[in-house]
Amino acid sequence: MMDAQVSFLDQLFAKGVLHDSGVDGLYARSGEFEDVIARFEKFALTYGQDEISEAMVFPPGMTMQDFETSGYMKNFPQLAGTVHAFCGNDHDHMGLLQCMAAGDDWSKDQKPTQVALTPAACYPLYPILSRRGALPAEGAYVALQSYCFRHEPSKDPARMQMFRQREYVRVGSAEQTMDFRETWKQRGSDMMERLQLPHNVDVANDPFFGRAGKIMASGQREQELKFEMLVPITSEEKPTACMSFNYHMDNFGKAWNIRQADGTPAHTACVGFGLERLALALFRHHGFDTSKWPEGVRATLWG
Repeated sequence: MMDAQVSFLDQLFAKGVLHDSGVDGLYARSGEFEDVIARFEKFALTYGQDEISEAMVFPPGMTMQDFETSGYMKNFPQLAGTVHAFCGNDHDHMGLLQCMAAGDDWSKDQKPTQVALTPAACYPLYPILSRRGALPAEGAYVALQSYCFRHEPSKDPARMQMFRQREYVRVGSAEQTMDFRETWKQRGSDMMERLQLPHNVDVANDPFFGRAGKIMASGQREQELKFEMLVPITSEEKPTACMSFNYHMDNFGKAWNIRQADGTPAHTACVGFGLERLALALFRHHGFDTSKWPEGVRATLWG
């Protein structure tokens, strides 16, 4: 599998679709790659566009306070990233420069800022909704996009450390959020059919950390809280999750104090599109020359 990952990554570099930075999972993208992503986003937004209540785009960082509230460090410390910065004086700066000149570790005086790298696109939305007070009866239905970071360097081009998620998030009652997720599972399959990508939907779990994490992952699967749209990119045997369909119950509603109109904690669900992964899937299955992609796929993305 590793050979297949490296082989595809090498092809992407050779064709100029991606450009190596020297750090695994951190790549420059070509104009053509970005064009495919832009066209996919436009295509994705044709689904459910009459249902959304608003749209937002988030920066790649979120407040440390909201990051802590999310519980991400409790569940996925191995993936998290935080922003540190130099906060010293002139004397400290001289010491930093001397360390750099000597090839020593100069980062020891870096201090944590109030910013964490966003690990999931929907996280910054929840505190915004909380500050507004109780939700209307129809709840909230938000289209959003964000750059995300997860510290898992890999030769697999589909496992980038910095990547974008396009999401729809539904906040409201258990019935509203569950209906939303089931609807999007069907829509996701329809989207893959129109893009002529091999796919299947399967129950999944998040990569919870440690011994307790194994129990949490098992519970998540048993309750069928997470499904993934799997598409072969670097492996037929282990296809890549290119979409996810998640029901969080009222966990985030309680964490951020998001209330339904009747005052009870809101339930949340989201559907996430891995934009880089979907672009890679299209290049993998249809070739590196987008002008030669199947007519139906070009009609879907280029109109």
